[in-house]
Amino acid sequence: MIGRIAGRLDWKGHDQVLIDCRGVGYIVHVNDRTMAGLPPVGEAVALYTDLLVREDLLQLFGFPTMLDKEWHKLLMTVQGVGAKASMAILGALGAEGVARAITLGDARAVQAAPGVGPKLAQRVILELKAKAPSVMAMGAGLAQAATVEVIEAEPVPAAPARKAKTAAVPSPAQARAASTADALSALMNLGYGQGDAAEAVAVVCGENPEAETSALIRLALKRLAPR
Repeated sequence: MIGRIAGRLDWKGHDQVLIDCRGVGYIVHVNDRTMAGLPPVGEAVALYTDLLVREDLLQLFGFPTMLDKEWHKLLMTVQGVGAKASMAILGALGAEGVARAITLGDARAVQAAPGVGPKLAQRVILELKAKAPSVMAMGAGLAQAATVEVIEAEPVPAAPARKAKTAAVPSPAQARAASTADALSALMNLGYGQGDAAEAVAVVCGENPEAETSALIRLALKRLAPR
């Protein structure tokens, strides 16, 4: 299993990139959101990957964070959701958006992904609603980007020295996912059920996109308070 690719970004296509890892080039399929966050060609890049194995095909799918990868793997457990549909959903909504849509039962948000019809969107909601809070709770530890040091071999003839480059720092969306997970964890530590806490956090995140962790906790507690 190839779990991560780190090297030099040599080429960008429509929905795939070529990453050179010490002379070996890997084609990695990415969604629109991931593509937009990649550095320019020639720069260092690191992506977490999931390998799809079929009888006549091997495909690598790339993700900026382990959280995106975990959502991809979970989405593909839904009947009728293959790698293409999963990548489309994540590309349209992002990891945080997928979590919010599933937690709140928002099938229309899932349906906004290209190629995803109403029946499939509803199936995603029904099959994953109970599982979404668990992935959200892991977000704090999985939302960091693959910021690994990349050592590139020099072309022949080569000088003894090697070049070291570092991939991009975590994006605001990744930091947001970590804040969401921290807020959810805090509510669960206070004794709230995972499902209720996840729904409250998802709602206040949607209403207050700039709120930090402490504000998310406060707003979610207000929403969970008995009326």
